[in-house]
Amino acid sequence: MTTMAKKITINDVADAAGVSVTTVSLVLSGKGRISEATGLRVNEAIEKLGFVRNRQAASLRGGQSGVIGLIVRDLCNPFYAEMTAGLTDELEKQGKLLFLTQSGAKGQHMQRCFETLVAQGVDGVIIAGAAGQGAELRELAEQKNLPLVFASRASYLDEADIIRPDNMQAAQLVTEHLIKRGHQRIAWIGGRGSSLTRAERLGGYCSTLLKFGLPFHSEWIIECESSQKQAADAITTLLHHNPTITAVLCHNSTIAMGAWFGLLRAGRQSGEGSLDSYYDRHVALAAFAEVMDDELDDLPLTWVSTPAREIGRSAGQRILARAKNGDDEARNQIMPARLVLRSS
Repeated sequence: MTTMAKKITINDVADAAGVSVTTVSLVLSGKGRISEATGLRVNEAIEKLGFVRNRQAASLRGGQSGVIGLIVRDLCNPFYAEMTAGLTDELEKQGKLLFLTQSGAKGQHMQRCFETLVAQGVDGVIIAGAAGQGAELRELAEQKNLPLVFASRASYLDEADIIRPDNMQAAQLVTEHLIKRGHQRIAWIGGRGSSLTRAERLGGYCSTLLKFGLPFHSEWIIECESSQKQAADAITTLLHHNPTITAVLCHNSTIAMGAWFGLLRAGRQSGEGSLDSYYDRHVALAAFAEVMDDELDDLPLTWVSTPAREIGRSAGQRILARAKNGDDEARNQIMPARLVLRSS
């Protein structure tokens, strides 16, 4: 039968050194007037017992641990993966460490993640996807006097320090591009009706159609999970019932890939064709992307790139500034998208 080794505590160190717990804490923090002999005795006890100094003890020295906590909903999501990569780059450049936790796709572990980061003595916390718990988390951070920054896919929280993409601008940019290429019958595929990101993008898409006096049809906006098969089926059905549609805007890269396969299956082609011909078999595809340009799928379509990695870098800069300067002013930083063209 094996027995687990007893965890050495600060009380054990105090007993071994023959001093009070307060004295051990002062030695760990490097604060207070402690004689050289007492300090040596405490450190010898620490070494002998194998006591592990945690991040909270380290944070007492000079007030900072050099660690930033991140709560991310789902690292499998391209936006959060890219954002985390950008954040890590920025923190490493500043000589800081990242303590990563995942709250779950629905934020079901959010509270536990936050408490874990507080217990580790992090210098600040970044929330990547608050899952409707932003106001509560902000209140908890204020109670703990802990710097907090939100890195979001959409604008869901007022009076908070938040960095997010400009979803409406992104949709306006790509829709106007398609219109200037001659397309007047532009459809939309993808996203859930409950998605705020999708709602903001649809707002930009619809407003641009209205700006140019083009038709808007609710039946041309198809809700679809992030599934290549569902997207392929959706575009096949859409074009069967609306054969004069010449362009389709896809909610993400998975939808775009599925739509491309759907076009092939339906005997259509992705790309620019002769817009003057009713019988032309070309349909232009455009899609929102959240990865670096060189990582985009090599398909003949137009990408509108959301700056997820730049958002991560900005979040890192912001949380470090708040931790260092105690700046608690709430800022809403909105980062624009850019077009990336792929020729057929």
